[in-house]
Amino acid sequence: MTELLHLTEPALWEAALAAGKYEMSTRGKTLAEVGFIHCSLPEQVEAVAGFVYGGYAGPLVVLVIDPDLVDVPIRYEAPGPGLPEYPHLYGPLPTSAVVEVRPWPGG
Repeated sequence: MTELLHLTEPALWEAALAAGKYEMSTRGKTLAEVGFIHCSLPEQVEAVAGFVYGGYAGPLVVLVIDPDLVDVPIRYEAPGPGLPEYPHLYGPLPTSAVVEVRPWPGG
């Protein structure tokens, strides 16, 4: 299984558990606002953490997503020419597709 990772705040994950689905795209932006949920591969997550959560002092968790359990399209896209591709989920993330929640050591 290729792990897809998503950084988030613990309170947002707890709210998703209650709702049965996660609908945040990235820090401070929803799936409805952006159109997809930003994810990363394991080798990308540290750079993403620095870019998205740099200067953030609160705790963070890493959602480990099994792509085989995701029921929405997953597309690998680059944010610009010549840049690495990142996985994006084009729809809500079912909480059942999250197979592990890890504390983020930088949070």
